[in-house]
Amino acid sequence: MKQLEGKIAIVTGASSGIGKGIAEAFSKEGAKLVIAARNQQKLDAAADELRSPGTDVLSVPTDVSQEVQVIALFEKTMQEFGHLDILVNNAGIYEEAALEETSLEVWQRTLNINLTGPFLCTREAMKIMKRQGGGRIINIGSIAAQMPRQNAVSYNCSKIGLVALTKTTALEGRSFGVVASCLHPGNVATAQMGESKEPMMLVDDLVKAVVTIATLPLHVNMLEAIVLPVVQPYLGRG
Repeated sequence: MKQLEGKIAIVTGASSGIGKGIAEAFSKEGAKLVIAARNQQKLDAAADELRSPGTDVLSVPTDVSQEVQVIALFEKTMQEFGHLDILVNNAGIYEEAALEETSLEVWQRTLNINLTGPFLCTREAMKIMKRQGGGRIINIGSIAAQMPRQNAVSYNCSKIGLVALTKTTALEGRSFGVVASCLHPGNVATAQMGESKEPMMLVDDLVKAVVTIATLPLHVNMLEAIVLPVVQPYLGRG
């Protein structure tokens, strides 16, 4: 039997990169998917690819920073599948600038997508998961939450905030069978990284860790984990 057979999973930022890789891995393990992203064209293309092996896929164009759209995402999930087992908060952005050159617009946009988005999704998931007696929430953080990246103040702060959201969710959810984890990737070879010369790992390398967390029994949790290329300058970076 596949490890996620019959499970319903929402993955945000699933039209490309890490999110798409997570969705593909979940589908191989038998999960039924709800995928969300802002770009409907890319999202629909990803959904078509995921359906080709016979996976049930609901694609819902969603800007996770918009409360109304997030609420609609979870309402559509319940209408289609009736329950929710896994939420992966993956949607995020990265913009580089020195602290003194970071505009309020960039700060707010980054925090809105990287932190407010996961909060809104987690809030709606908690309503469902508490009521049904359990569920798992996986937040895709960053090693920048422990060792801040230079010239990335809004990104660093958003990922540090995501750790607090994860721990709060785990605390408030544990009496109801709701568990929360934060997985911190190092550099992953995606389009978002451009042509960076820094050491990289593949999306598939990271996805294996996500599947490991997702398939744990609900009485066990991996609260935080770091996955990164061995040669990436993380230790001693601070």
